[in-house]
Amino acid sequence: MHIRTILVMVCWLVTGSFLSGAETNSPPDAAGRGASFVTSMESLDDKYRLGVGDQVRFQIVEDRDEPKALKITDSGELAIPWLGSVPAADRTCKQLAKEIKKSLEKDLYKQATVIVAIESLNKVRGKVWIYGYVRVAGFQEIPTDEVFTLSKAIMRAGLTDFADKKNVKLRRNGEAGGQAKDFLVDVAAIIEKGKQDKDVKLEPGDTIYVPGKLINF
Repeated sequence: MHIRTILVMVCWLVTGSFLSGAETNSPPDAAGRGASFVTSMESLDDKYRLGVGDQVRFQIVEDRDEPKALKITDSGELAIPWLGSVPAADRTCKQLAKEIKKSLEKDLYKQATVIVAIESLNKVRGKVWIYGYVRVAGFQEIPTDEVFTLSKAIMRAGLTDFADKKNVKLRRNGEAGGQAKDFLVDVAAIIEKGKQDKDVKLEPGDTIYVPGKLINF
C-alpha cells in the first residue's frame, strides 16, 4: 500500500510538470500578438500607394487594442474609428498614418501613435473601357503593380490601320455625380516620338475612344 501511494505521488508530480510546460509553451495571448506589431510610425512604408480593395492593419498604439483589419472602399476611403470615412487611396501607409494622427490630435487625443500597415493588396485597381478603331475592344483591368497609362491601354488593345492616333478621346467620369471631363490626346506623339509627358495615367471608369481617319489611304 505504501508503494502504491509513492507511485501515485510520482505520477502526480510528473503530470503537473508536463502541464506546467504546456502552459509555458502555449501560443501568445492577444497582448503578445499585439506587442509584435509595428509600434513606430517612422518604420511605416512610404513607397507603395494604396488603392481601392487594399486591406491594411490599423492601430492606435495608445489604445492598447489589437490591430484592426480595414479595407479601402470603392470610394477610396477607410472607416477609421472616431473619425469615420477618411481618404486613403493614392497615399502611402506613412502619409495616411500622419494625416490620421493630425486629425485625432486635433480634438480627440493628446498624443496618437497611428500604425497603418499593408495586410493584403487588391490585384486589380478597376477597369477602363476602350472602343473604336482598335483590334480588341472592351474593358481592360488596371493592374496594381504598374502605372497604367493611356498609351499602354491602346498598345494592349492594338490599333487598326485606319485608326486616328492623333485624336484619341478620353472621358473621365466625375465623382459622385460630378461633371465628366473629356481629353483629346495625341497618342502618336507618345508612342512614335517618345513624348511621355503627354501620356495620361488612367483611373477606374475611364473610357477611351479611338476614332478613324477622315481620309483613308
